[in-house]
Amino acid sequence: MNTAVETETDAGTDDWGALSALPGNPLMWVLILSEMLVFGALLAGFAAMHLIDPAGHAVGQAALDPIMGGLNTIVLVTSGLFIALAVRARVDGQIRPARLWSAAAMVLGVVFLAVKAVEYADKAALGIGMETSNFFTLYYLTTGFHAAHVIAGLVVLGLVSWKCTVENLETGAAFWHMIDLVWVLIYPVVYLIR
Repeated sequence: MNTAVETETDAGTDDWGALSALPGNPLMWVLILSEMLVFGALLAGFAAMHLIDPAGHAVGQAALDPIMGGLNTIVLVTSGLFIALAVRARVDGQIRPARLWSAAAMVLGVVFLAVKAVEYADKAALGIGMETSNFFTLYYLTTGFHAAHVIAGLVVLGLVSWKCTVENLETGAAFWHMIDLVWVLIYPVVYLIR
């Protein structure tokens, strides 16, 4: 008769092994680990392409704007700081500041997408698309997949800010930090390493 109550009580005490020690919901960490594998494969593709076709890689890379990529790096790293400050505020029992820091992180996420849209528009104006070269096929797949994660991250941050508990914010922050970490890896591999 009390099975439903026991199940609800036991659900919060599941042993997720090493994932149980991480902040936020362990299921988010399963998602993060799987997404990191996909991004790792994309970055490995860039490394392989660089080795196989260094001239094609150099031509593609020369068409990119490292300043725009650098700006986006600063934007995402700063947004990561803001979501960390949101978590800290919520841990200290301050809901309004937590929501404000989270909103600031979300604004910077939108700025990131705007900068990326300008980059894509610049490439389109030059006639550069996914089929221009292997470099740009991989560039659009990698950065587009990342941009989709930024959009998803904005939704997640909006939800966890609305239901502003420590666990929710930690869960959202973990996903957001994965997004900014991945960009910190994408930027040098795609834009800088010659």
